[in-house]
Amino acid sequence: MALTRGQIAVAGTRRWLPAVLVMLAAVTGCGGPAHPRAAAVVASTGVWGSVASAITGRHLAVKSILTGGDTDPHSYQASPADAAAITDASLVVYNGGGYDPWVDQVLAEHPGVKAIGAYSFHKDSAEQPANEHVFYDLDVAKSVAFAIADRVAAIDPANAADYRANAAAFCRGADAITISEHAIASAFSGTGVVATEPVAYYLLAASGLVNRTPAAFTAANENETDPSPADMAFVLDLIDHHQVAAVLVNPQTSTPAINGVRDAARRAGVPVTEVSETMPDGTDYLTWQRNTVNQLLAALQSRRSVQP
Repeated sequence: MALTRGQIAVAGTRRWLPAVLVMLAAVTGCGGPAHPRAAAVVASTGVWGSVASAITGRHLAVKSILTGGDTDPHSYQASPADAAAITDASLVVYNGGGYDPWVDQVLAEHPGVKAIGAYSFHKDSAEQPANEHVFYDLDVAKSVAFAIADRVAAIDPANAADYRANAAAFCRGADAITISEHAIASAFSGTGVVATEPVAYYLLAASGLVNRTPAAFTAANENETDPSPADMAFVLDLIDHHQVAAVLVNPQTSTPAINGVRDAARRAGVPVTEVSETMPDGTDYLTWQRNTVNQLLAALQSRRSVQP
């Protein structure tokens, strides 16, 4: 599966809008960055900023460069202000794996910046191919949380116990969501679904579900090209004949093909579950993940009679 996206948006295919950058927050405590208004921890997106905030609590300021669902991290270009925020930070937390390559570019030019790349905690294998959307892998999120705790404890030793306690609490919350995923796997193991993009890969793997979408169909959507007529017909046939229990779509993506899949699901009465690529505004990482898993479970329960 390709991890890159076209740098030029195809008209009408994406609803990404220019990024809205948040103000730099003042940092208190020892070990802070050089500039007085620079954040101690800078995250590439609100996803990893939320994880970092869960660990730092009230002690250290966290800045997320991209927030909400209006900007595609794959094709975003870092501004000079973004680069300055990254280089001034005591710690940078980003996704990696081709998801936010603009961070890699800044880090390559400033090798002294301390950074945690979430993708580095993912291990590729024949059963688990490369997929950059590791924020849906709760084990990766837990590893990132503990890594952040260790790094900020070194920055601010006086509050090290708080950071490690916060990481433990975060991981308990993640474990509770994992239990829900395992419950889905127990009740619906092998159940077929249609996932229009690779973003849902880790969620489906943890939940024991089978994505029946042709790989070429998801790759086309990932790369902002049209799927072949044969692949489109295959997916619509799965839905029309109730051979899948749910359809998973990224609400931040709009193409004629994906809209056609949505419409087919509505006509057939197959529930649609939204699996977003960035964290919505007004929530936090654990709540976002919990809500997504709960929505998927509700969809499967409503179509329990569908056989894999």
